[in-house]
Amino acid sequence: MNTKNEAATPTTLGLMKYVHVLFFAGALVFGWLFVKLIETVWTSLNLTFTEVPAPKNWIVILSGGGLAVALAVYLWRHPKVNRLTVEIINELSKVTWPTRKELSASTVVVIIISVIASIIIGLFDFFWWWATDLIYL
Repeated sequence: MNTKNEAATPTTLGLMKYVHVLFFAGALVFGWLFVKLIETVWTSLNLTFTEVPAPKNWIVILSGGGLAVALAVYLWRHPKVNRLTVEIINELSKVTWPTRKELSASTVVVIIISVIASIIIGLFDFFWWWATDLIYL
């Protein structure tokens, strides 16, 4: 029995839920974008040409959502895109995220360094203001 493959399979299958969520979220975002794009184009055509009727919300939403679902299914079935997405999720699962204590300590360090840097830059600014005031007067 190959225990290495058995141990890797649940992890890979467990990570596939994130791939599904990623494609679903992408479909939602593209659906919203497609609805806005169709609505804008249709409204512009309606204002330009009197023959074009006013946009109907249910048609715009169905067409934008349909385009988004079609795009998501196409990208899901595309081998390169699907493989890339799975590889990205696998790499992100290997990331070691900082603990709350490490994050708090890092945040304090960044704030202190920012204050020190702004004081130094302020002192340089004051010095150059003083020096140029002496030269130009």
